[in-house]
Amino acid sequence: MGLTIIPTKLFISEKGYAKINIALAKGKKLYDKRQDLKKKDVKRDIDRATK
Repeated sequence: MGLTIIPTKLFISEKGYAKINIALAKGKKLYDKRQDLKKKDVKRDIDRATK
């Protein structure tokens, strides 16, 4: 399935008990990762050109 448990909030009571809110998240698809890498490369090239 590829799900990950993400802690979103942590509560600690006066007695020392901890309560954690968690969420489930799916990872990125391969095509999403490719798009993000392209955006990073373009931004990096622009930053190099302006320096």
